[in-house]
Amino acid sequence: MAMPSDATPSGENQPAPLSVSSKRARLAGIGVVILCVVAGFLYLGGWFNPHELTPARFVNGFEEVFGIHSGFRRNHAKGMCVTGYFDSNGQGARLSKAVVFQTGRVPVIGRFSLPGGNPFVSDSPASVRGMGLDFTAGNGEEWRTAMVDIPVFAVSTAQGFYDQLLASKPDPATGKPDPEKLKAFFAAHPESARALTIIKAKPFSTGFDNSTFNGLNAFRFIDADDVSTPVRWSMVPADAFKPEDTSQSANPDKNYLFDDFIARIHSGPVQWRLILTVGQPGDPTDDATLPWPEDREHVDAGTLTLDQVEAEAPGNCRDINFDPLVLPVGIAPSDDPLLSARSAVYSQSFTRRAGEKKEPSAITPSDVQK
Repeated sequence: MAMPSDATPSGENQPAPLSVSSKRARLAGIGVVILCVVAGFLYLGGWFNPHELTPARFVNGFEEVFGIHSGFRRNHAKGMCVTGYFDSNGQGARLSKAVVFQTGRVPVIGRFSLPGGNPFVSDSPASVRGMGLDFTAGNGEEWRTAMVDIPVFAVSTAQGFYDQLLASKPDPATGKPDPEKLKAFFAAHPESARALTIIKAKPFSTGFDNSTFNGLNAFRFIDADDVSTPVRWSMVPADAFKPEDTSQSANPDKNYLFDDFIARIHSGPVQWRLILTVGQPGDPTDDATLPWPEDREHVDAGTLTLDQVEAEAPGNCRDINFDPLVLPVGIAPSDDPLLSARSAVYSQSFTRRAGEKKEPSAITPSDVQK
């Protein structure tokens, strides 16, 4: 009589029953795996060592300094959404095999923002401006980048960023950071003092539309032959640079940077050139406070065009985490420690705000319709 096809014959092919000791060993092995997974979550949550700088503790620092604003990012909380497209001229393809650098057009979702965790902060001439972009190629690959309009980063490590954050906390008595705390921070972080000198030497522009936005961190571009090249990138505006007028601090419109851009984009599309700076051996790739020499090769990879603006809302840039490690094939992280730190902190911030009630943005739909 034939056996059913799913039956197990008796004899040597039938697995021997596990002994009690074998079962215990197997369960113990599974338990170790589960324990390691749980331990990982506990570590990220900062349970093992309250003084360890974990993503959770880092985000707690933003909440301590700026408070909790339901549904908003813990940093770069004030912002608005833009959409458009990137036209690649194919010049970047010799450095990277990423589809986004092949000749053609890819859609882009972006966000302009100001730093800090207060979504209702007033715009000011000294406001560092942020540009987040999400490129989605035809093959579904995404490239996300978060840039700012300063030439170098102010810190080289996550610990430095956290120390600067706490040192910059406004004193309740004055509304300004404690000078002694800032002095102590710069004494402990000479790299930040040096970076601040470089930052102050470059004037701010009048608005988002004529700002140059820099990626700051180095990445590795990988070409079709798997040759790796260190690269930094910038978005250089087509609109002419105009220096910010310090008298703007008296502007009664607390959203003037955003409102000016809204008016500008309603008059016509705004464009930037994507410029790739090619590093050479010896150029620092692990320290964003150090600029590369001015004589490095610059490759014009194409044109970013932004033609629509809208208030943050479900389904647009509000729900995008501009994680710098969301990269297509052909772009890889460098050895810069800030990249993994930024990615982890962005994720922690996104998780928190995703579970909160969403409050209206400071840049409202009525503002956008001007």
